[in-house]
Amino acid sequence: MVAPFRASSVLLFAVPNSPLAQPWSAIIGNVIAALVGVAVCLAVQDPVLRIAVAVGLAVTVTILCRALHPPAGAVAMTVAMSPDAVQELGFYFAFMPIGIGTVVLVLVAMVYGRMTGRHYPFRQFDDLNRYGTQDLEPMKRLGLTEAELSDILDRYKQSFNLGVEDLARVLGAAEMHAAAHRSGPTVASDIMSHNLITVQPETPVAEIADMFRRYRFTALPVVGREGRFLGVIFQIHLIDRAREDSLRLKRGFGDAIHRLLDRRREVPVQATDIMSVGGPRATADTPLSALLTQMADGAVDAVPVLKRGQLIGIVTRTDLISALARKSLDR
Repeated sequence: MVAPFRASSVLLFAVPNSPLAQPWSAIIGNVIAALVGVAVCLAVQDPVLRIAVAVGLAVTVTILCRALHPPAGAVAMTVAMSPDAVQELGFYFAFMPIGIGTVVLVLVAMVYGRMTGRHYPFRQFDDLNRYGTQDLEPMKRLGLTEAELSDILDRYKQSFNLGVEDLARVLGAAEMHAAAHRSGPTVASDIMSHNLITVQPETPVAEIADMFRRYRFTALPVVGREGRFLGVIFQIHLIDRAREDSLRLKRGFGDAIHRLLDRRREVPVQATDIMSVGGPRATADTPLSALLTQMADGAVDAVPVLKRGQLIGIVTRTDLISALARKSLDR
């Protein structure tokens, strides 16, 4: 293994959000540094001068190419210290092992990021949101353009440490917390619904659909014995299950819905088959700021409130809006 790859691995796996660790910086940075190292090695005979010139030029060129990657300096130094390998491979040394090796590292880092829930490569400011549109997610709507956020990073000399998209996420989260602090010490127990409509694990999906229609809820908690919380069903879960059945059975969506809600099915689909067991949860003392953050991105419409595993309430977006409206009127 080329020694600088160890340093590249630290950036790619430990700090994947850094601009210095992104695929362009890693791959192009290392390849450019190797090319510079080979050129200097062929042109300069003195070993000390060769190393100094190779490292200095590599850093300068990678900055100009917006591909700064600190281990690239070590790549240039390694090449400058290996005149025999340069004489044998020439400029091909920059592509094998340097280029190919870095590409493999980046691909492994992408897989590792997916396995650990980290986002690599880092998010782009104009990426499509979860709905497939280019509107910014609610927590990132700061009233600042990408250029203005980039200018902030440059002004504080942080452009090598943080991306524009991640800065927007951090500022958005800070704004949400600040808004909650201004609204006072409100907690989940102050705004949650207590008298809940729930379903059992074995409740048929047809009955759940009727409850959604009758009560106009967007979420129904699933509880077991003694009120123990098991999961939650959102209306979208019914649609998702029907879509899966439609694709699996190669039927129209309308037929899939009709089949899903058919009360005469020998084995009806039950609540446990479609409910979500993950998602955010809260306690009675969870502050309003945390609830705002959990629901601001649009992933969920309601957050269950638990006490020792038992469901004691639920906070919906309507509850949050009402609480914030009351606080606004009080001021």
